[in-house]
Amino acid sequence: MSAPLRKLSGDPSCKNGQCPTLWGTDDDKEYVVQGYVITDRKRLAQLDLPEGETAVVVPAAVLEEYFRARG
Repeated sequence: MSAPLRKLSGDPSCKNGQCPTLWGTDDDKEYVVQGYVITDRKRLAQLDLPEGETAVVVPAAVLEEYFRARG
């Protein structure tokens, strides 16, 4: 069974609660990033993602909030 997730930080400009968010497990062994799907083919080609992986765009404010809280 996977470890439960807890919200670590989110987009401060979010109005509806369904915005880019950083999640982590209680044991701090994994992080999950919720973000906007990348649909730009040129951008996706730069990433050269292997089968089974994906990438999302997350506003800098989400990660800045997390690191600010940890600091």
